[in-house]
Amino acid sequence: MKSEKGVTLISVTIYVIVMTLLVAIISVITNYFYKNVELNSKQEEINNQYTKFISYFTEEVNKENNKILEINTEYSDLENKISYIIFSSGNQYTFMQENESIYVGKVKIASSVKDCDFILVDDTKIEINIIFEGEENDIVRTNTFNLKNSNF
Repeated sequence: MKSEKGVTLISVTIYVIVMTLLVAIISVITNYFYKNVELNSKQEEINNQYTKFISYFTEEVNKENNKILEINTEYSDLENKISYIIFSSGNQYTFMQENESIYVGKVKIASSVKDCDFILVDDTKIEINIIFEGEENDIVRTNTFNLKNSNF
């Protein structure tokens, strides 16, 4: 028998199949990686929105001689809820379900908010329940603030 040297049709076919499998595996791993990065970006954006809102609200609650003038929730219909809190400093924090945002006056400070409630627990505590719209699950945040001045 004669020794055959060189590349045969069978070896070329095997190389093509192996390379195709390697490319497919690498593309699946890359796709999975990019989906995870996108999910982390959405989570990071929600955390940024929440942090911005909490920093504004904490500053408001800690102002000297700042009192709550009014807390209310109104429904214009089943889809349009407006929840707000007004302080003696003149600032009003308003959640508008229609555009899923929280405002201080007319300035938007948080978006992607599915629901928000301002609740006066007693004369010294305010509870805020916020639901952010997440990619797969909604993210619920609850904070209780102690007022410096307990006059309502």
